[in-house]
Amino acid sequence: MTKEKMKKVLDIIGLPRLIVCCFFAAIVITAGVNGIDVAAYLSSTLKYWGMWGILVLAMVPSIKCGIGPNFGVSLGIVCGLLGALVAIQFNVAPVVNGILPGFGPWASMLFAMVVAAVVAWLVGVGYGKLLNLVKGSEMTVTTYIGYSAIYLMCIVWFRAPFNSGEIIWPLGGVGVRNSVAMESSFGYLLNDFLGFNIGPVFIPTGIMLAVLIACLFVYLYFRSKTGIAITAAGSNPTFARASGIDVDKMRVKAMGLSTVLGAIGIIVYTQGFGFLQAYTAPLNMGFICVASVLIGGATTTKATIMNVIIGTFLYQGLVIFTPPVSNHLLAGTDISDTMRQIIQNGVILYALAQAKGGSD
Repeated sequence: MTKEKMKKVLDIIGLPRLIVCCFFAAIVITAGVNGIDVAAYLSSTLKYWGMWGILVLAMVPSIKCGIGPNFGVSLGIVCGLLGALVAIQFNVAPVVNGILPGFGPWASMLFAMVVAAVVAWLVGVGYGKLLNLVKGSEMTVTTYIGYSAIYLMCIVWFRAPFNSGEIIWPLGGVGVRNSVAMESSFGYLLNDFLGFNIGPVFIPTGIMLAVLIACLFVYLYFRSKTGIAITAAGSNPTFARASGIDVDKMRVKAMGLSTVLGAIGIIVYTQGFGFLQAYTAPLNMGFICVASVLIGGATTTKATIMNVIIGTFLYQGLVIFTPPVSNHLLAGTDISDTMRQIIQNGVILYALAQAKGGSD
């Protein structure tokens, strides 16, 4: 292969994705050679791909509108946590089960998503308007907003007027617990729905379908008149304005959608985890989402559904496979989190270094 062809292939694949793909393949091969249960870890990778998929998908609208990766997806995450807590507070699952046995968990999850989506849209619109005031510094501001939202909500969670025994602290009786069990609401609902085995590998059909449905919605949305206008506003603001597109309005709509996806994504994530974690637990989730979509081949200015699907699988695969392999090869040590941080921050740094400065 000539140097020109190699360069063209590298440009298409992207250096970070090529490195991560090779590293992931090496990890999986090493796991198999050393007798590690590859099928079990692959099953876990598919489950976590489903748990993270919609959260990573939240990056697409913000990138397409020209704002860049949404480090402030934490705004959507706290809205989603609020929706889930409200569903538990009002005992939606037990009430619906009393009327329609077996439908309670589905009603509870749907109720949580509706509440979360409404709140997230309102928050996202305000978020988008704020970002319109700081053009050129969006990624810095979104990072600050993401951290600020988590710490602000720590105060809210501590004084929130919930009274459900599943939510509040058992002794003080005030505030949200660090971890809230989802067993009585919709815990593991999607994980177990229509699941089946292909050999020793378990396919979590329900949660994977949830991600694919969300991806289809976003794909169709960006084929609509509004979606095309958002893409145009992000790719060429000057031309978009000349065509009669309100660029600022499109950016606000995109951030509203991104925040809603973050809210729904955390609900899907918490049901897969089996319990809800408040306070500072979601602090770095935004960085994981950004790293995932960038590993998938996205840039700070372009992102597609395939970037989300591929990137989420690669990132979660590395997170799942690295600990057993590193513990086997380097007995007595655990460098898995160090490797995760190196990959995560390295990919983000590479993408930012490749980004062209300036903003309309």
